[in-house]
Amino acid sequence: MRTFRGPHLAAAHEWAVRTVLEKGYAVTTENGEETIECEPIALEVREPLAEPMASPASRFQRRFLEQYAADLLEGSGAVFEYDYHSRLFEWGEGLVRDERPVSVDQIAYIARKLTGAPQSRRAMAITWNPATDEEMRDCPCLQLVQCELRQGRLAMQVVFRSNDMLSAVGANMFALVNLQRAIAGRLGADLGTYTHISLVPHIYHRRDASDLARFCERFGSITPVPGACTVCRGCPGR
Repeated sequence: MRTFRGPHLAAAHEWAVRTVLEKGYAVTTENGEETIECEPIALEVREPLAEPMASPASRFQRRFLEQYAADLLEGSGAVFEYDYHSRLFEWGEGLVRDERPVSVDQIAYIARKLTGAPQSRRAMAITWNPATDEEMRDCPCLQLVQCELRQGRLAMQVVFRSNDMLSAVGANMFALVNLQRAIAGRLGADLGTYTHISLVPHIYHRRDASDLARFCERFGSITPVPGACTVCRGCPGR
């Protein structure tokens, strides 16, 4: 596993993109999309609310990120195969218990658990639902959220089974840090570290070539793995 420890989300995002580009390998997904994958990555951000919270190279800037975070926290009227709000605040789609549909507010549970037992290691939420996800084409990437309350500070760790480190991770981190802040507010706690773990980090280097070019321009000097620049070809000598 490759690990980053840094001050803010923008630095974590840029480090993740560069790491996949320089340390990864080509993989064609089961849906036929060409990617560059990398071994697992852990991004530990010491000050999750410190600016900049978005890399200047990212296509998604503050207005989009604020709306994405609001949709995760409050839900939206859009219809998707799944959404993280429902998976965290209304988990249980397709399940029935005592002849009633299952609907679990896992964020309320985290707040209750840490209020009653501040030292608990059980304040966690999951998104995966075998009743629906095993046959779903676009199943959840975020799998687990865990919170720890130590010395008056709320830390959050999240695990993604798979994560687009170019186009998605910036919005993912921004929204989940806002969730961390919301939970800390319920507890009257300060914010601790945010740790983002991706088990299969990747970049869609063909699909998102224009986005990739903006990051590479920001890096200045970079040595991508063979095959990563088959579309952009913006690096000298490629």
